[in-house]
Amino acid sequence: MSRIGKVPVPIPGGATCKLTGSRLTVKGPKGELERVLPGEIGVAVNADEIVVTRPSDAPAHRALHGLTRALINNMIIGVTAGFERVLEVHGVGYRASLQGKALNLALGFSHPVTIDPPAGITFAVEGTQTIRVSGIDKELVGQTAADIRALRKPEPYKGKGIRYANEHVRRKVGKAGAGAA
Repeated sequence: MSRIGKVPVPIPGGATCKLTGSRLTVKGPKGELERVLPGEIGVAVNADEIVVTRPSDAPAHRALHGLTRALINNMIIGVTAGFERVLEVHGVGYRASLQGKALNLALGFSHPVTIDPPAGITFAVEGTQTIRVSGIDKELVGQTAADIRALRKPEPYKGKGIRYANEHVRRKVGKAGAGAA
């Protein structure tokens, strides 16, 4: 039995779950999320918890069991607490700012880079070096943060670029001095 899949997902107060066929709708104080779940995995919505079951021990069913439970859990956490990724901008002249809802980045290119937030995502900038990407959909928050980071990944020699707040950049030693012999 899947260790993750067999644990029931608690439904906190303020959140409601509705299952129609294989479509699960979760509503909470922060918003509403909807997802089509795999049809062969059993999902039962009780008063205060959701139980996920699988029909057999086939490898495909075992894989979908834990995945389905994790997706449901992330939906419930998203509509009640939300998700957030923090990015840091490092480098001389590299900075971030907000223009309305859009994120404006100066990353050493000949032009500023402007990113409009997808539906359900909000940007917040603290100072000029910290970017907060927040929303209720964990997958969308992570993908948006990854897209921002991909604009200028941290390079290993000086550490310049955009990195996650908890990311460690392995530094390389530059070339040795030419006159040192």
